Amino acid sequence: MSDEIVLNVNGKPHPVHAAPETPLLYVLRNELGLTGPQFGCGEETCGACMVLVGDKAKQSCKLPVSEVGQSRITTLEGLIEEGELHPVQQAFIDEQATQCGYCLNGMIITTTALLWKTPHPSDAQIRTALDGNLCRCGSHLRILRAVGRAEALLRAVED
Repeated sequence: MSDEIVLNVNGKPHPVHAAPETPLLYVLRNELGLTGPQFGCGEETCGACMVLVGDKAKQSCKLPVSEVGQSRITTLEGLIEEGELHPVQQAFIDEQATQCGYCLNGMIITTTALLWKTPHPSDAQIRTALDGNLCRCGSHLRILRAVGRAEALLRAVED
C-alpha cells in the first residue's frame, strides 16, 4: 500500500506516493527523476547510492523513506547552486577523478559531508571517510587529489 509522503529534497518539498518501506533510492530515481544517486550493489556496500541526509552521507539503497521523515535530503544534483557546481564537484572535474563514473556520486557526496564536518581533514581521515565507497576503475589517487583540491576551493570561498 502506498502513502503520500512529503520529502524535503534539494531544498524543495516533494510529495511522493510510496510504501513506507520503499528504499529512498527508488523514490529519488523513479518518482523524482534524480539520477545522481546510482543503484550499485543494493546491499549498502558500494556507496554509489549516497545522498546527504542533513549533513551526513547515507546510503539510500536500503534506507526506507519512512525513516527519512522531514530531514533535508541533498542529492548530487542538489549540490549545484544557481547553475554553479559545488566546489567538491568542480575539484573532481579538475582532477579528472573518475573513469567509469560508478563511484563518482558516492565519492562526491561523502567528500562533501567530510569537509562540512572536518574542514581540514588529514590523509587518514579522508581515507577512512571514503572507505565505504567502492571504486572499480582505480581512480583512487586522483580522488584523493580531488579531495585536497576541494578543501582548497572551499577555503577560498570562505575567505
